[in-house]
Amino acid sequence: MALSVIILAAGQGTRMHSDMPKVLQPLAGRPLLAHVLDTAEALSPSAIHVVYGYGGDAVPEALPEYDVRWVLQAEQLGTGHAVSQAMPAVADEDTVLILCGDVPLVQAATLTALVSAADGGMSVLTVVLDEPTGYGRIVRDDAGEVARIVEEKEADEQVRAIREVNTGLVACPAGRLRQWLAHVSNDNAQGEYYLTDAIALATDAAVSVRAVVVSDQDEVMGVNDKKQLAAAEAATRARKAEELMLGGVTIADPARIDIRGTLLCGSDVFIDVDTVFEGEVKLGDRVRIGPFTLIKDAEIAAGTEVLSHTAIDTAVVGPGCRIGPFARIRPQTRLEKDVRVGNFVEMKKSHIADGSKVNHLSYIGDSTIGKGVNVGAGTITCNYDGTNKYQTHIGDGAFIGSGTQLVAPVEIGANAVIGAGSTITSNAPGDELTVARARQTVVKDWKKPKKVKSEK
Repeated sequence: MALSVIILAAGQGTRMHSDMPKVLQPLAGRPLLAHVLDTAEALSPSAIHVVYGYGGDAVPEALPEYDVRWVLQAEQLGTGHAVSQAMPAVADEDTVLILCGDVPLVQAATLTALVSAADGGMSVLTVVLDEPTGYGRIVRDDAGEVARIVEEKEADEQVRAIREVNTGLVACPAGRLRQWLAHVSNDNAQGEYYLTDAIALATDAAVSVRAVVVSDQDEVMGVNDKKQLAAAEAATRARKAEELMLGGVTIADPARIDIRGTLLCGSDVFIDVDTVFEGEVKLGDRVRIGPFTLIKDAEIAAGTEVLSHTAIDTAVVGPGCRIGPFARIRPQTRLEKDVRVGNFVEMKKSHIADGSKVNHLSYIGDSTIGKGVNVGAGTITCNYDGTNKYQTHIGDGAFIGSGTQLVAPVEIGANAVIGAGSTITSNAPGDELTVARARQTVVKDWKKPKKVKSEK
């Protein structure tokens, strides 16, 4: 029997106090809905249908990488109405799994168990909460099966005392669901068509309704406001940190690491506090990441150490390097083996060969630096003339004195030495000392300007 997934993602989320649709609010660097779609794809369904509404085309436009059928719910008339919008494209013989775009942490294994429990009938995912306020309550019959789900606004005092609540996730045969939805009424306090009313219709038809109780409350955490979004962020952080630690990564404080994407680590990796990883990041064996660092879409090879307050963005770092503190490695930079990049050094779109050092207060942009080069403190590659970018090439073994400006396009030959304080505008030959300084002059009778008092 084929599986069709319907994801309800049409709500505005007024409690978010945001113009952004609720399902596009960021969780671990990605929209809430992206997390749900990833889990749905892990089930290998025949089709995924996403019902969207608030924000119009902003929702499908934000997630073009997913192969889904987007279904517009022009009017938000309740969950039952939302599901019915997607049902015309679902075959009667399919099993339908209904998910919520604002319940991002549910696991594929839990959903597999939910689908299996349906077994020709209906299954609902439930959870027992210490504080169930705001949720629909699960009312069971004498046999322990689900008799109905009562929304809190429709519940009396006895029903409100029930702690087992509905998560909104349901599985059942499409043909039967279609029939029940056709008979769902909006005669309730909200004037909406509730999907939960289909439960009562199922029991009236003598169809078994089974509850699958999830033990981990975080899995079914709904995200309706920024406080709940922060709680989901914390749960995601804890989940990812646990996975890394179980894989052998040492994390100084699991509560002070943020992984907003995918982080793959080798053996004996150490990650210090207040570190952020974005996009696709790979850390090789024995890599050490210092505190207060940001690493995005980067690959860092074995034995490299990244010191505190360093940012690495879209770069490749070879083995045995040492970077920082307070360094910035910008996109399209590649560092080879045993490179040293020190404090307050910025690099962009540059290739640095084995064993070279740029240790202090320098900017290296649009450059290639050979092996064993030493770049002195305060060196700048002047790569931009206000309109175009130009290349700087430094040969193997060159020594660049402190306070040097290399005005691109320019080439420094192998084993060349550039005198400190030089402004190099022409190619410098290899194996020679090049110095380019203005003559030092003392200006006679010069007087320091006096501050002009402003009129009150």
